[in-house]
Amino acid sequence: MSSRRETLTIGALCVTWYALSSASNVVGKLALTEFPFPMSVTMVQLLSTVVYSAPAFALCNIRRAPAFPKQYYLRVLVPLAIAKFFTTMFSQISIWKVPISYAHTVKATTPLWTAGLAWVLFGERQPPAVQGALLLIAAGVAVASATELHFDALGLGAALAAAALLSLQHLYSKRVMRDTGAHHLRLLQTLSGMALPLLVPAWLWAEGAALAGARPARGWRHAGALLAADGALAWLQAVAAFSVLSRVSPLAYAVASSAKRAVVVAASLLLLRNPAPPLNLAGMALALLGVLAYNRAKLRARSAPRPLLPV
Repeated sequence: MSSRRETLTIGALCVTWYALSSASNVVGKLALTEFPFPMSVTMVQLLSTVVYSAPAFALCNIRRAPAFPKQYYLRVLVPLAIAKFFTTMFSQISIWKVPISYAHTVKATTPLWTAGLAWVLFGERQPPAVQGALLLIAAGVAVASATELHFDALGLGAALAAAALLSLQHLYSKRVMRDTGAHHLRLLQTLSGMALPLLVPAWLWAEGAALAGARPARGWRHAGALLAADGALAWLQAVAAFSVLSRVSPLAYAVASSAKRAVVVAASLLLLRNPAPPLNLAGMALALLGVLAYNRAKLRARSAPRPLLPV
């Protein structure tokens, strides 16, 4: 009975995660259409993470973040916080400039960036199966880009930058958690809280004057409601993702994550009714298939027995 209950719980969490992620992307697109200030939307999301996390994590008894040394803040956490901000901002620019389905297809290149950065920074080489999966991803993104009806160079560049920065965050965030024992969600809260004061001057310089004269088409009340909903949904889907991760194996989470990206693409196509020719859909499917193949190949490589050293 307990096993069945756990299966039902995981299933419910996955459905919740997919729904929240799809809603977050759709609401974010609507918010940016009404309020085209991606840095401001980013600040709202970071502020929401900080504000909502404090009472929620205390209620759930999530362990506090460790006391990081001052030099660790300057050398590791500050760069990670800045990367967190720009990852979120580039993600907002991408869904503002291009359809969500295309933005998520381009962001499927995250494994490509992860493999490239791991090779450049740590000298880590990938096995043939992983390399084949990376080629599938690249081919799928290339086909989707060539057939995208609403192609925009800035949107493509922003999505690629978001994928690259997300890969860099993953590499160094894992090291932080391994070295310090920090909880995933507490680290997310810490980085969001650090990014806010660090980037306020850049935000005011880039969008301050434009914000002063901004007049949303349907009024500030409607735009404010969209921004508030976007911030809350972005935080909730991150919490749902980590709740799934805490209950399943890495392989199961990788499969669930790939399925989530497919659901977000499908939901955006259905809800926003962006036209997509068959070849464009084929490119999206190929890229998502490559992501799934990459996850499986990486996990198989890690679980494969290593040869014994000769005596």
